[in-house]
Amino acid sequence: MIRYDLICEKFHSFDGWFRDSAAYDKQAAGGLIDCPVCGSVQVEKQLMTPGVAIKTNRRKEQPGALQQLVAGPDDNKMSELIEAVRQLKVHVEANADFVGERFAEEARKIHYKEAEARAIYGEATLEDVAALAEEGIDVQPLPKLPEEGN
Repeated sequence: MIRYDLICEKFHSFDGWFRDSAAYDKQAAGGLIDCPVCGSVQVEKQLMTPGVAIKTNRRKEQPGALQQLVAGPDDNKMSELIEAVRQLKVHVEANADFVGERFAEEARKIHYKEAEARAIYGEATLEDVAALAEEGIDVQPLPKLPEEGN
């Protein structure tokens, strides 16, 4: 059995148990995993730290006893920061045009007034970002969320 920390499109966190990773993939693709809070089937895995038992300085476990596992530190400040980044991404996606791999090209057109001034977001290589900075074009990366690392 494998346990995943899951998150829905409305950022409700919950966990799910699956026979193996293939079972999760099959259920997710078929829309069979739903959020227990809102019922959404737009569910993804969250970034998890592995639960690794340390053998030294441990008392012997009783047969059949449950073992506690930790998925990540319970840090209110970190949770608040992650939620703020989620809200930032929601705001950007709602109020800017996604231009994909054409980001550097579109940013230049807007900067040089060859295209209408508007908010955009997309994808760029480090080389593109460096070239934009050299031209005086201000861009900012959107931080990755823990669930985007899966």
